[in-house]
Amino acid sequence: MRMAALLAMLLAPLPALAAGDIMYVGAYTAGTSKGIYAWTLDAKTGALSPLGLVAETRQPAHLWIAPDRKSLYAVNWEKEGGVSAFRIDRASGALTFLNKTSSHGAQPNQVVVDPSGRVAVTVNYTDGVLAAYKLEPDGKLGEVFYVEKHSGTPLSSGQPGPKQHGIQFSRDDRFLFVTDLGLDRVYSYRFDAVAPSITPFAPPYVSTHAGAGPRRIQMSPDGRFLYVDHETDSEVEVFAVDGGRLTSIQTLPTVPAEARARNSTAEIVISNDGRHLYVANRGHDSIAVFAVDRKTGKLTWRENVPSGGRTPRNIRFDPGGRWFFAANENGGNVTEFRADPATGHLTPTGVQVPIDTPGGIIFLKR
Repeated sequence: MRMAALLAMLLAPLPALAAGDIMYVGAYTAGTSKGIYAWTLDAKTGALSPLGLVAETRQPAHLWIAPDRKSLYAVNWEKEGGVSAFRIDRASGALTFLNKTSSHGAQPNQVVVDPSGRVAVTVNYTDGVLAAYKLEPDGKLGEVFYVEKHSGTPLSSGQPGPKQHGIQFSRDDRFLFVTDLGLDRVYSYRFDAVAPSITPFAPPYVSTHAGAGPRRIQMSPDGRFLYVDHETDSEVEVFAVDGGRLTSIQTLPTVPAEARARNSTAEIVISNDGRHLYVANRGHDSIAVFAVDRKTGKLTWRENVPSGGRTPRNIRFDPGGRWFFAANENGGNVTEFRADPATGHLTPTGVQVPIDTPGGIIFLKR
């Protein structure tokens, strides 16, 4: 009987991981956090269940998942900057380290994989360097095939010079757009994922107004408009897109006038249907909500919703677009909201998870 019982126990199936998409959060590691943490999300109720630390890695300030959902990439926001690749176990959410390579600059702050899944691009904040890598079939970061350091004189004496900060591929994968916060520019490149190759557009960039500090980029679902938040002056700018040519059509503030002096913007996201745009405000500690006119691309401010913590650095929708999350870097938490698809309004659910200095958020759709 003992042997039979033991055999039955050994052959019994392991407890199944709770169903749901997986939320990965990269946390800065200067304090108590050790890297990338994960939770499963119940898409019906919004409940989060912890999976714990899934990868130890230094300063994973921004995360990205490849289109085939087999690999996750993280920047290592350090003086000797790096980009790390991990294999995803889609059943358990576990991450297995694949490799790490130089970011070819200091303090890389974003990594993005192109829609074809062949190329990863990172940008370095400290010295304004862009680097692009081939991706191997197993998800590893391959050889770097393009490196560019921006140069030029800032439009404003208060701007620091080259500080690249945002990446966006066009929907058709033919163009690449990059923001340079310190030069007040948005760059355009021709992109070929098969070659692979990156070629500066002519002219290579458009300028925002002096002292804007363009930080992050989002593109409308139809690819006709580009949205850029201004870190320095707390604004969002709308560009019409014609191939790689950008034309500014609107600029709006993200916080009330009296709050602008003590605020800087962080992340920007657009809803799955393209009807609403959101910008994270650090200092005002709020999420600005805008309605989008999908015909003209122009925005209408709706409200500012408290982020539920201090310094919301990253914001993200779950894959279904029902739940919205804010990583409050100095608040020690990630907070959850229910998003109203009709109005764009964000309602706090009361669900939040504690984590020291959260940075990037990304979801694995399962």
